[in-house]
Amino acid sequence: MPKRVYIETYGCQMNVADTELMLGVLARDGYEQVDAPDDADVMLVNTCAVRDNAEQRVAGRVGELQRFKRQGDVLGVVGCMAQRLGPALLEQAPRVDLVVGPDGYRNLSMLLAQATAGQRVTDTEFRSWEHYEDVPAARDASPTRFVTVQRGCDYKCTFCIVPYTRGPERSRKLEDVVAEVRRLAASGTSEVTLLGQTVNSFHDGTHDFADLLRAVGAVDGVRRLRFTSPYPTDFTPRVIAAMAEVEAVCEHVHLPAQSGSNAVLRRMLRRYTRERYLEVVQDLRSAIPGLTISTDLIVGFPGETEAQFAETLSLVGEADFDEAYTFKYSVREGTPAERLADHVDDAAASERLDRLIGVVRSQARRHNLGRIGSVHEVLVERPARRGDLMLARTRGNLSVLVDLPPGSIGEYHVVQLTGTTGATFTGTVRRPQLAVL
Repeated sequence: MPKRVYIETYGCQMNVADTELMLGVLARDGYEQVDAPDDADVMLVNTCAVRDNAEQRVAGRVGELQRFKRQGDVLGVVGCMAQRLGPALLEQAPRVDLVVGPDGYRNLSMLLAQATAGQRVTDTEFRSWEHYEDVPAARDASPTRFVTVQRGCDYKCTFCIVPYTRGPERSRKLEDVVAEVRRLAASGTSEVTLLGQTVNSFHDGTHDFADLLRAVGAVDGVRRLRFTSPYPTDFTPRVIAAMAEVEAVCEHVHLPAQSGSNAVLRRMLRRYTRERYLEVVQDLRSAIPGLTISTDLIVGFPGETEAQFAETLSLVGEADFDEAYTFKYSVREGTPAERLADHVDDAAASERLDRLIGVVRSQARRHNLGRIGSVHEVLVERPARRGDLMLARTRGNLSVLVDLPPGSIGEYHVVQLTGTTGATFTGTVRRPQLAVL
């Protein structure tokens, strides 16, 4: 009988894409995916290490999964937390059999065979050549898909663990990305999101990110093209021109700022100033009418004063963000920021986070109330989590609940926004479907 594998995924979209890769690797060697741990011979937890609470959540879940483990079963931790902790994770979790980092998935079947035989194994070697080009990811048919175009990061911001869990930056060949997108489009995908740690720094030795946008946007069947996460100063004039000229590129950018204070940005080793960041925002909005911008913001970074925090609050208004993902600084062992002086008191950081969330929500609500009555094209993605409505998304990345049947997944409709609950809109279908995948 085939071995049965169950994978739980935590963290970013790249981890979601990596889970599809692992399932592809294992399917090639006769493994069968199951949807519950009690049906599995192999249980894998694909992990995130960006913040401490993400690791604590994973540690708790690994403890829970132990109760499903029978003799001969394998419990493994893979991904960024596995890479960060390495063999030490086997010492911390005696019932974990397998620890594999993001560059070790090609060897997964061999490592699982060793673990099944009673060994406790690790593979956390960085492999600068690894893009898994010959591994077909295991994917269900879907109108939206993630495509990894770049792995690793060279920027080494002082707060970030990613360079130490994902290794140095390397880009896939443009033609390999285009070939994958063509296969997805042929299977019914019409919206593609390109993934990379600093995705707009993509360069395969010949082609840059502008070339990639134009090439992917020209694939027959690709109606929408998104990407995440870019680095602010890698928006060259060529990239911005491609965004404006390629019809498939959606009018939304996630543009991490992290702080509105130049002093904090220097300590973070971000390679731009507040002023340069705002110039990029202006350049993007000037080139792309109707662009929506979301961002990431960190409060309580070591040495942050109340005045410097106030600069972050003011950046929210000056950049006029449509949405912001806000975080309290989390110490990551092994990062340069761990050694910085003047760590902010947790209570003070929490209070600043509360204030920032209040400002962000107020601004988002103002934006969203102003959008009621407007008309947008939406792509129906999936059933809503509650009720009988479907969740759809605009080109500007607005989530809209619409009254359509489950069979409408993958369809494009024109809707009028009728209300908002904060992060989500309700909408009424104005015209019949525009296309069926």
